[in-house]
Amino acid sequence: MEKGKRLLKGTGIVAVLAAVLISGAVVWAVERSTAAGAELRADLIALVALEQFGPTERPMVVYRHDQHTEAITKMGKDCAACHLKDEKGRMSPKYMRLKDVDRKSTMLVYHDNCIACHNEILSSGEKSGPVTCGGCHAKVPTAASNWQDIGLDKSLHYRHSKKLNNECKLCHHEYDEKAKKLVYVEGKEGACVYCHKDQTEENRISNREASHAACISCHRETKAKNPKAEAGPVTCSNCHDPDKQLEIAVVEDVPRMKGNRPDTLFVKTGVKSALTPEGALRSKAVPFNHKAHEAANNSCRVCHHASLGSCAECHTVNGAKEGNYIKLGQAMHQVGEEASCIGCHTQAQEDKNCAGCHVFLSKGLKQDTASCLACHMEGAPSGADIKGTPEENAMAAAMLAARTPVQGTYADEDIPEKVVINKLQKEYQPVEMPHRKMVKALVKGIGDNKIAAYYHPDKGTICQGCHHHSIPSKKPPQCASCHGKPFTENQPHSPGLLGAYHIQCMGCHAEMGLEKLAGCTECHKEK
Repeated sequence: MEKGKRLLKGTGIVAVLAAVLISGAVVWAVERSTAAGAELRADLIALVALEQFGPTERPMVVYRHDQHTEAITKMGKDCAACHLKDEKGRMSPKYMRLKDVDRKSTMLVYHDNCIACHNEILSSGEKSGPVTCGGCHAKVPTAASNWQDIGLDKSLHYRHSKKLNNECKLCHHEYDEKAKKLVYVEGKEGACVYCHKDQTEENRISNREASHAACISCHRETKAKNPKAEAGPVTCSNCHDPDKQLEIAVVEDVPRMKGNRPDTLFVKTGVKSALTPEGALRSKAVPFNHKAHEAANNSCRVCHHASLGSCAECHTVNGAKEGNYIKLGQAMHQVGEEASCIGCHTQAQEDKNCAGCHVFLSKGLKQDTASCLACHMEGAPSGADIKGTPEENAMAAAMLAARTPVQGTYADEDIPEKVVINKLQKEYQPVEMPHRKMVKALVKGIGDNKIAAYYHPDKGTICQGCHHHSIPSKKPPQCASCHGKPFTENQPHSPGLLGAYHIQCMGCHAEMGLEKLAGCTECHKEK
């Protein structure tokens, strides 16, 4: 789940068609050619039911769901006007049928019912939909989809929990194989997508069907019982329109969800068969502040993307089918994956206050002892021996509390106020760089960033943003120590001095969103 994803606040409710978006429908509406200036809508559904029987003769119909919702509401009808219920009482996402038998019968369902409805409305003198082939099967759709996915973040989850008096069983369930029915198991309240996947599997309906059936039905029933009550959205656009999603009422200070979760714990790592020459295990267990990570994310699914269990349940040391053969080490250290520790921390470096330095530094895991010890701390037990006992959790908390965060940098007297760059004075005067002012601006931008405080291991770490290949020092080497004029022959991939200055300085300005330099003379005064 993306960070910050939110559902809509309660809006005015009308009876609607509880249709489910057909897989790929929204993508189809976006990717096919559309007329210039096409209307953007979140309720477009491509009627692709006939494609399962082979190629079609005409373009698929792009259906405006909310527009039809409004029309049948005015006629005093509701969802049942277009959708049938199955044997379990669930409303089918299909139009006027429960399943697709063959091409002809499926096609006739639409032709007979849609055209008949349009003709009936036209006969009463009202404006209605098309009744000709080309009116529905348009070669160039006049609308394009701006549909955006959505889900329950912790703010919306809290609002629902509070509204329902913390009755978790009203939404959460799992299937009891012995009893052959859905049951509620306290303490195992997982996300819907853990069981309901993109497509229907055996007796489990797809996530789209499950969420539409449960959420929309509940919202409609709430409003039916009390027309003045605040209830959630029931139309496509009120949930999936990007502008509407910005209207979500957000609870800023969300209380922590109840559950049997320790505040701190050790992440199990390593295997006993992977011994070093000294006989020690390959890696130590990682003390992990679970409570702090909960507060930093909008959903448990940011990390627990497949289940609420530990990472090692799916991602084994050697890789397993349940984890798509992604090994545990890869799952923890993979750059570009939000559910990965390193991946999530790397994403944090894209903040404009961090990007000026980090854009020039290598991404991912550094293969050195100091980097490993930032997480796999000295004194921690071996990763393979962790049992998750209260005593271990208390030890993890103590180790994290003893860790000293690094904030700020060297004292002012150790930071040159100005640095004169005079290596390029053939055409221009030397550049006077306000060095101390720049360093203080970087420190201010970092502020109380906890990731920076714990992973910048030295007061001089901030200097490495510019002096990127030297160890932290109050007097790091000058750029010319590594970058030659025009470049160093035995390091052809390292830019020359002129290129190094311009890439570093101008790149930093761009990444940090600073005012763009208009020309050379803004830094270099003419002679």
